[in-house]
Amino acid sequence: MASPARWSHVWVGAETGALKGVNLQRKQATNYTSAGSLSRAQGICALCWGDAAESEVLVGCLDGAVKRFSTEKGKFTETRLCPGGQGPFCGLAVHGSALITCVESGLLKVWCEDDAENLELQAGAGLCRMRQDPARPQRVATGGRDNGLKVWDLQRPGEPLFRAKNVRNDWLNLHVPIWDRDLQFLPGSDKIVTCTGHHQVRLYDPSSPQRRPVLETTFGEHPLTALSLAPGADSVVVGSARGDLAVIDLRQGRLLRCLKGIAGGVRGLQCHPSRPLVASCGLDRFLRIHRLGDQRPRHKVYLKSRLNCLLLSSRQDWEAPAAPSPAADRDGDEDGDEDAADADADALWAAMEPVPLPAPPGRRPAKRKSPGP
Repeated sequence: MASPARWSHVWVGAETGALKGVNLQRKQATNYTSAGSLSRAQGICALCWGDAAESEVLVGCLDGAVKRFSTEKGKFTETRLCPGGQGPFCGLAVHGSALITCVESGLLKVWCEDDAENLELQAGAGLCRMRQDPARPQRVATGGRDNGLKVWDLQRPGEPLFRAKNVRNDWLNLHVPIWDRDLQFLPGSDKIVTCTGHHQVRLYDPSSPQRRPVLETTFGEHPLTALSLAPGADSVVVGSARGDLAVIDLRQGRLLRCLKGIAGGVRGLQCHPSRPLVASCGLDRFLRIHRLGDQRPRHKVYLKSRLNCLLLSSRQDWEAPAAPSPAADRDGDEDGDEDAADADADALWAAMEPVPLPAPPGRRPAKRKSPGP
């Protein structure tokens, strides 16, 4: 019998090491990590699909382990230690049967299944993100703090295919700092969009003669921490460290709309490949699903732990009848439960008898008049 895990729409990784699957039709979240394995030293910092059928989830942990979770069996089936470099994983990917990992110190490594020698390359210290080109899996892009955008071909790893050039000095002739926090390839072209810790959104075109951005815009005043391309690749959704979420047009560089309802910094962000939906998570412990045309979230699930990353299923049956109820305990709450709890609390406070405040110091309390006959 197939596990209820295969009905999950979103997978979320927490600071505590918990991997949670969220079924939005049943408004339910399930923790698939045993209580004895929960540890901040094994906090989840990266997620990716292990195969094209989305039957496996690869989980990157702070201790350098990559775990393989089967959505068909509903359990972890393999753990692989990936030593080397320093810092947490800033990206995971799969190329054929090989696993691609990248850590903050800049070590990018391809782990082969057979006895072939593993490939290593140094992408530079201070990395924040590594992403794979979906159309050409042998290509990856990296970027970080004081480490500009680079595109690598893993079949020819000697030198990067493209190395971005920083923008010109500002009006005071001062160097503009580099801090690429997230990036993504645009489908059907060589273009790459990035967001920076200095609230900039930039579009690069490696096929053009110039290595500087072909489009640049800014949003807000706080560091941008995550981005994801909307369906159609004409716009991008960005999230900030303050909890701002916005949709930006990549053709004109203008703000289309802001998405509301987030109370903490955004750490994970992903758009559905074909539906106008975007999932976000972060420090406020909530998973939210927005429609790109609506400001308010359509789904909101409380997941108890601070969240680092998420993985959104590409399945189309979001409105299909609910799946059979899983045997696991419920681990999430929807807005309806929160509203009912708030209403009960309001009724409790309204039923309490008010207590008079004490008189200020130096003043005698007023004498209470005795009731008349």
